[in-house]
Amino acid sequence: MTFLYVIIALVLVFDFINGFHDSANSIACIVSTKVLSPFAAVVMAAFFNFIAFVVFPLRVATTMGKGVVEPDVINLNTIGAALIAAITWNLITWWLGLPSSSSHTLVGGLIGAAVASSGWASVITGGVLKIVAFIFVAPILGFILGHLISSLITWIFRRTPPFTVDKIFRKLQLFSASTFSLGHGGNDAQKSMGIIWVALILSGLSTKDDKIPMWVVLSCQAAIAMGTLFGGWRIVKTMDRRSQRSNPLKDSVPKYQGPLPFLEPLTGGYLSAPHIQ
Repeated sequence: MTFLYVIIALVLVFDFINGFHDSANSIACIVSTKVLSPFAAVVMAAFFNFIAFVVFPLRVATTMGKGVVEPDVINLNTIGAALIAAITWNLITWWLGLPSSSSHTLVGGLIGAAVASSGWASVITGGVLKIVAFIFVAPILGFILGHLISSLITWIFRRTPPFTVDKIFRKLQLFSASTFSLGHGGNDAQKSMGIIWVALILSGLSTKDDKIPMWVVLSCQAAIAMGTLFGGWRIVKTMDRRSQRSNPLKDSVPKYQGPLPFLEPLTGGYLSAPHIQ
């Protein structure tokens, strides 16, 4: 039972790191355009990260718990190894300021640990293929929608004075960044819920047919929200200064691809927020 507590603690640590590692992607530009102060932007992102469980069903958690590796052939040691690998890689990319995908890090760590422990038979091929497919699909969809939305907005506002366009999109940035944070909270926290759920199943405290306990849901949403609240500035600087110059119109276009991040909590797929953006 003690080791189960260690696993749960590792999951929440990963979730916390995920918060300050990934969520800053949604607020870097809104800070650079001075629509919000850094503190206000982080608080806003943390709030929408936390309330995501009210909006989205727990389909991603179900996929993570039962759709990547077979829960019956792994053990808590496997989960612990996957979490340590994911936490280590997230800390490395955070320190280097690289906007990598925490979701794929966790999935890869889980698959690698399961293969080392129980062989390739422990991997659910269909679930893994879906994840791999979205690695390629997400950037392509982001590119297409970004181009179409940018072209449409440019045409609609072609006769509007630049000052007016800037004023309009400063307000719309609040909506776009909020929905992006909501989608991120609905995506990434659920992966941690799925890992804890598997650990409970392996410990005999839950079954595949049980619902995920509410304490698991709340603790994972709180962990990712707290991570967002207390960190992420290296990623903010990378997304803001190294990637591209930003303005309210340019920042809003990627965030209006909001339905893409929402596909993950609604369908159980694996979209990556950095890949989309």
